[in-house]
Amino acid sequence: MNLPADYSLEAKHAVICGSTQGIGLACAMRFAELGATCTLIARNESALKTAVAALPTPAGQSHHFAVADFADQAQVRSAIESTLKNHGNVHILVNNTGGPAPGPIVDADPHAFSRAIEMHVGNNQILLQAVLAGMKAAKFGRIMNIVSTSVKEPIPGLGISNTTRWAVAAWAKTAAGEVAKFGITVNNILPGFTDTARLGSIIKNKASAGNTSESAVAEAMIARIPMARLGEAKEIAAAAGFLASPAASYITGINVPVDGGRLSSM
Repeated sequence: MNLPADYSLEAKHAVICGSTQGIGLACAMRFAELGATCTLIARNESALKTAVAALPTPAGQSHHFAVADFADQAQVRSAIESTLKNHGNVHILVNNTGGPAPGPIVDADPHAFSRAIEMHVGNNQILLQAVLAGMKAAKFGRIMNIVSTSVKEPIPGLGISNTTRWAVAAWAKTAAGEVAKFGITVNNILPGFTDTARLGSIIKNKASAGNTSESAVAEAMIARIPMARLGEAKEIAAAAGFLASPAASYITGINVPVDGGRLSSM
């Protein structure tokens, strides 16, 4: 494909977590379109096979998958180790894991916080440590965390998620400073209200808790968005595609909202 060299991902190997649907799959599609070889990691083998088969191959690349449940760190470690052994060093890593269950923070089980930190920060750390040597050798690395606008403004009713997302953001900012000298960037993408299964679940729970309709909850969400619509997964992936590219070599340690202008903070 005829892309400016600064935007092409040819000869790059991308690992995308939680990539059988939604934002994760959209990121994999975008990277593949830009020429990257992609390895998808998720827990559903059947869905992984379907997703891999759907990825484009404009540069003649082949794509792969590894099975891991992100509730089990041993599986995550095994998946990334087998990926490195079978498919070589990783240049691009997208950390993307389903968020904790919704609910007010005052009602949250104390142990739920530690479980969420293990799933997000803990797994991010396992993956970072696994891919770091290869990124250093290549003098090129792109690590992105699909987080949430709650990093900027906590979202009511998502107590554990708000807490965990901030922890991921702090982890990323710290890591960014430590690996920048090796040509490796670490950034957070903050999706706003995006039309995914995760948002559908949140809408359903809010409707149930508020004794109202799902359509009413969705309309209230959209009313808060200046662009007057939900985001699409491919729009989040477009930001990821840029941050993964050589063109983004001097951008690191930042939070990138993709939210249709919803955030009121700077």
